Amino acid sequence: MSEKLLTNFLEMMSAEKGAANNTIEAYYRDISQFLDFLNKDCSLTEEKDISAFLHKLAQQKLSSRTVARKISALKEFYKFLFSEGKIKTNPTAEILTPRLQKSLPKFLTQEEIQKLLQTADQENVFAYRRLSAMFALMYASGLRVSELVALPYNCINFSKKQLLVLGKGAKERFVPIAQTALDRIDNYLIWREKYLNGRYSPWLFPSNTSLSGHITRDNFSKNLKNLALKAGISPLKISPHVLRHSFATHLLNKHVDLRSVQKLLGHEDISTTEIYTHIVSEQLIETLQTKHPLATNKSDC
Repeated sequence: MSEKLLTNFLEMMSAEKGAANNTIEAYYRDISQFLDFLNKDCSLTEEKDISAFLHKLAQQKLSSRTVARKISALKEFYKFLFSEGKIKTNPTAEILTPRLQKSLPKFLTQEEIQKLLQTADQENVFAYRRLSAMFALMYASGLRVSELVALPYNCINFSKKQLLVLGKGAKERFVPIAQTALDRIDNYLIWREKYLNGRYSPWLFPSNTSLSGHITRDNFSKNLKNLALKAGISPLKISPHVLRHSFATHLLNKHVDLRSVQKLLGHEDISTTEIYTHIVSEQLIETLQTKHPLATNKSDC
């Protein structure tokens, strides 16, 4: 019974709310973990069962972010059961989600971005031509890594310099592409044709070793860290998400308005984009260092 209700819940999240596959998989893992712990039909769940589960999670010393994700999954699941009339009371209604401390986004400098691109361009093999194109496209367009790796072959309109992206919740958006990124992609497509050697692939960034047929998020992340080592930059400083953060931060440093950045990133809520405004811009740092009275050697302040 519990498994069937879980399946119905996941189908609803996918069909009605357009949840991404990664989100569906996370819901399945987290709720299944609780149902295994519960060891009875989920319609019989009481608030004390939820509390006991949370106590077990606390003993495992999981991060507050992980616990918050699991609580969120359970809240959605039992809200669904309540709305479907499968339970009379919602056992998660009074359960509080731990407050998360938002950390400021990490980002690379423009000089580091250029150094990484130059290093990738030095290697004249398919893996690096693909990496160079993916790196440039992600930094130029601010894509999520899940969006980047699964781009279809026909997603780019070269004449309009636009990219059609399938984002979260299966929502499409058009993103402009800088000419330098288009040039790298154009060069990469010649290598892609040689790599496929007559085989068909619907993906812009195919891979012969992955089950999906396209390069995976993990492989792209590992390739980025190897590139950083080659460029003399700490691999701890770079990840796919850092590239996305760098895209947003550098635009705001150039005084691009927040609404435009929100649309480019595909954020549903502008509050998600506002975290970037907490990063002190390069211009403000320069202004402070050159204009503030204490920044000078004069003694007339």
